[in-house]
Amino acid sequence: MSLNSLQQARGLKLPSREAMLQRSPSAQMFWDKNRQLLKQAWQEWETSEQDRLLPIDDSLIDSALRDAITESWKDPLQETKVANLMHEIAPDVFQFQLFDPERLAGLRHYLDAVADAEIPLRPPYGIVLNRGGAMLDARSEGYLAAPKFQDLYQELLDTYMRPIARLLFPETMGYDGQTFGFSIQYRADTDTSLRLHTDASTVTLNVNLNLPGEAFTGSEVDFYDSMTGKMNRYVFAPGVAVIHRGNVAHAAHPITSGKRTNFVLWLYGKHGQTPSHHAPQQLTDAHLRWTTPDQTPDSMAPF
Repeated sequence: MSLNSLQQARGLKLPSREAMLQRSPSAQMFWDKNRQLLKQAWQEWETSEQDRLLPIDDSLIDSALRDAITESWKDPLQETKVANLMHEIAPDVFQFQLFDPERLAGLRHYLDAVADAEIPLRPPYGIVLNRGGAMLDARSEGYLAAPKFQDLYQELLDTYMRPIARLLFPETMGYDGQTFGFSIQYRADTDTSLRLHTDASTVTLNVNLNLPGEAFTGSEVDFYDSMTGKMNRYVFAPGVAVIHRGNVAHAAHPITSGKRTNFVLWLYGKHGQTPSHHAPQQLTDAHLRWTTPDQTPDSMAPF
């Protein structure tokens, strides 16, 4: 009897972590050879699990943000309602409630099921050898290709992140047609911190997926203020997102207990282009901000 794609995917022998970290030719060949098989396997898995999984759609979004975003797409002149939900916590760094904390359990349940699916996923090995997490974008090999998850992922980028980024950082326009994303998990018994760095993005969004009451200690994030030379320390709350220019230096402190789970999403331009430091920052017409670029996705993944 022939095996379906899900069964075949579960029977694959994943390259060693060392081979993946070293980006060996054999690891690349594994992902290239099995790309379509893995995509089909995720579709079969999601269908087989549909009675067990809670919906992952815009019902996860904080209602105040969802209403303001919906109004702004209908009438961009209403975007001040979105701006009013943004809170600057450091220069060029804003926080806002993205997910409803009371509904995050559904998303976390889905991600836990993904982790137990036994379908090969490529870890975000560019992040200090992090043991958890997955690649989220279709340009990445071994990405989380489940259709309903991809629908949510694209909605987060296109409906929410891009217009918010354009509103807060005007120079984003024209450098936000390409996307990238990964999930990451900090645990006290594995990788615990992330050194000071900038991102290869125009804009970065980082959202905490911890549930209310799912506490951790440590893992604060420092944002560097280039004007004063000081660090601004921040602690994530459940469902809260932080959005900032990619060139804002930041670092995660060691986590000392518990775990912190988050999505990291990037926007940037063709061929990885980002705006120069001298790009004009005057707001453009609101109707231009509330559009989706017709730029064809490229196949260049930052890592």
